[in-house]
Amino acid sequence: MRSRHMEKKSHKTRNIIILVVIVVVAIVLAFLGYGAYKYKSASNQINKAYKSAGIKKTRDTDALLNHRKPVSILLLGTDTGALDRNYKGRTDTIMVATLNPETKKMTLTSIPRDTAVNIPGYPQDSPSKINAAYTYGSAGTAIKTVEKLLNVPIDFYALINMGGLKEIVDQVGGVTITPTLSFSYEGYTFKKGQPTKMDGKEALSYSRMRYDDPAGDYGRTMRQRQILQAIAGKGASVSQLMNNDFISSIAKSSQTDLSSSDLTKLAAGYREHGDFVDNHLQGENQMIANSAMQVPTESQLQQTTNFIRKNLGLPAAKTGSAAYH
Repeated sequence: MRSRHMEKKSHKTRNIIILVVIVVVAIVLAFLGYGAYKYKSASNQINKAYKSAGIKKTRDTDALLNHRKPVSILLLGTDTGALDRNYKGRTDTIMVATLNPETKKMTLTSIPRDTAVNIPGYPQDSPSKINAAYTYGSAGTAIKTVEKLLNVPIDFYALINMGGLKEIVDQVGGVTITPTLSFSYEGYTFKKGQPTKMDGKEALSYSRMRYDDPAGDYGRTMRQRQILQAIAGKGASVSQLMNNDFISSIAKSSQTDLSSSDLTKLAAGYREHGDFVDNHLQGENQMIANSAMQVPTESQLQQTTNFIRKNLGLPAAKTGSAAYH
């Protein structure tokens, strides 16, 4: 496992939390006191993004939120059509977020999309890349796969349609990004270290490139985070919070089992986070069934399990059993 610890200032961390919760903008409206009508209007938009994972949760999530205990959220990013599409696509971005109000720390652990796993309930398709879990059985199967891979509880999930970034970026008037490397893709040229104002189409192209990045999927994940953090920063402004079109564009591009009540509790009890710690699970490249996959060692898996469980305030435990060896 390769760990990268980055201490962020509080305002940046709050923006990342906005990203994690996805549609927390309406909850912010409620706390800023913009009135019942505005809150109700935003809530109606948010309710369109709600979708149960369709599985029994490992933990009592109501009790966790009510008592302000650490929680985990599985963040999934897909890049195909609208979220009511017939073809679901694969989740090319997979991250486990933890929010701990006791330590005032948030963590984000990336899981490579090509990680070789045995997907629960689909032995005939194993081993598969972990990004296929959502395709086979939607969010519920993705949750069960990550839980079994790392032996950690997943309390909630949030799915972002990366293709919907175009509309969201345009709604906030574009974003300014400093490219992490120089490359050309889909007719756009990006120069490392040069701040660039991007509209939705350009931002989507910047976030999609993979094969010319020396860091491969890791590099693409970091660029996607850049875009999402920039959106969160601009979306946190009062003018955008009052913009129903902006809220609607987020709702259309998101899907989550966080209810309005859950979001209210998150905004009230989990917003004071001073530290942000970024982490990666990393495996070794192997050809399996004529497909390039990443196979983490038992030690790498255990380190990731320890990291997540510690930040959830859970006792140490052996890593999961879904990994392919």
